[in-house]
Amino acid sequence: MARDTTDQTPITSTHELVSYLADGCKAAQDYRIGTEHEKFPFFVDDHRPVPYAGKRSIAALLNGMASMLGWEPIIDAGNIIGLVEPTGQGAISLEPGGQFELSGAPLETIHQTCRESNAHLAQLREIAEPLGIGFLGIGGSPKWTLDETPRMPKSRYAIMSNYMPKVGSEGLDMMYRTCTIQVNLDFSCEADMRRKMRVAMKLQPVATALFASSPFTDGRLNGLKSWRGEIWRNTDNQRAGLLPFVFEPDFGFERYVEWALDVPMYFILRDGVYRDMTHMTFRQFMAGGLKGEIADWQANMGDWTNHLSTLFPDVRLKRFIEMRGADGGPWRNICALPAFWVGLLYDDGILAEADQLTRDWSFEMVRSLQGQVPARALEASIGSRSLNEIGRDVIELSRRGLQRRARLDGSGHDETHFLAPLEEILARRQTMADMMIGLYQGRWNGSVDPLFDEFAF
Repeated sequence: MARDTTDQTPITSTHELVSYLADGCKAAQDYRIGTEHEKFPFFVDDHRPVPYAGKRSIAALLNGMASMLGWEPIIDAGNIIGLVEPTGQGAISLEPGGQFELSGAPLETIHQTCRESNAHLAQLREIAEPLGIGFLGIGGSPKWTLDETPRMPKSRYAIMSNYMPKVGSEGLDMMYRTCTIQVNLDFSCEADMRRKMRVAMKLQPVATALFASSPFTDGRLNGLKSWRGEIWRNTDNQRAGLLPFVFEPDFGFERYVEWALDVPMYFILRDGVYRDMTHMTFRQFMAGGLKGEIADWQANMGDWTNHLSTLFPDVRLKRFIEMRGADGGPWRNICALPAFWVGLLYDDGILAEADQLTRDWSFEMVRSLQGQVPARALEASIGSRSLNEIGRDVIELSRRGLQRRARLDGSGHDETHFLAPLEEILARRQTMADMMIGLYQGRWNGSVDPLFDEFAF
């Protein structure tokens, strides 16, 4: 989320919170695709992380992009922490360790998504190259220790950094040392949301396996293919991971709200100042938990939307659905992830087939699969089938879904070719992580430094 919300509309009942989510329903012809991707900035000459301040810095990148694009700066306590397109169609933001994120505009096709990402990377290189800065697109920081990783001056991150060690063993690693590609998709009604959430939750480990690209920690092999996937299993289990109620046949907007109400908050924003709220759930806050402590103690819709953005399930519900399971990756993967999910979820017939494919996958089975994937990736299994085998079925469904959409570019090509990186992974039975492990053990001679040259954008 690029900018925290300040909607002052008071909340008087939980029904308003349910209605907020239900207001996301839209006609199929109005469906859009919102793609987000993060990358690690580094100094090209010595592969050090880029600090926030200075002539060669994150702040310099943001100011350069602001001058180039004419986007409005987002300021937090006097520091530039992001940019937003003037009409709200896209934003650039910072993750806690300086990870540079593009939150793309809501677009109609994968062709547009790819052009958007390509344009962003080209613009960023124009600003970054004179500063000697490059960008790495993988799922986990391969070299820098947590202490070596810079900290961004964003107020909410200070609150999170203090809270994370209290609720999980790897929350700080999640914040400072991971990158992702994510896609945000629409739903038509509560029943459609239910099916999409269920299918996406079950298939999220498949996406984690296909996009696995984080086999290094502190400059060495970590024994995993998706370190990021393992980190999320040990971050904050009250607000992250699989949601068992999504597997229930009567799951709906109200059930998600009831869960969200009982998750501890991170903050509220009052008069431009972030107030630590990690001691209180949203339900307690709504019931007057701050009455007598501050004048503006009533919960408002801005508080609710900000709270929803601090929940981290594998599939997150807002007024759209967010797919959160993939490691970061190169440009082709930025296009492949939305293609994967759009093909599966934006055609009702294909969605029904995906639902049928996973109908026997219980919560416990998917949780077991989720536990296998960080180390085994495509070799993980559910039931009697490996994810490599299941992945072929899923990609074929996605391919047919994209064919049915028949969204053509100027050359008459549909969106199916964006699945090529995933089809190659399945054909080779080798993830991006497997490739990097092979290089590390071979031509790279046990060093991760060549990664910054060979896998940079």
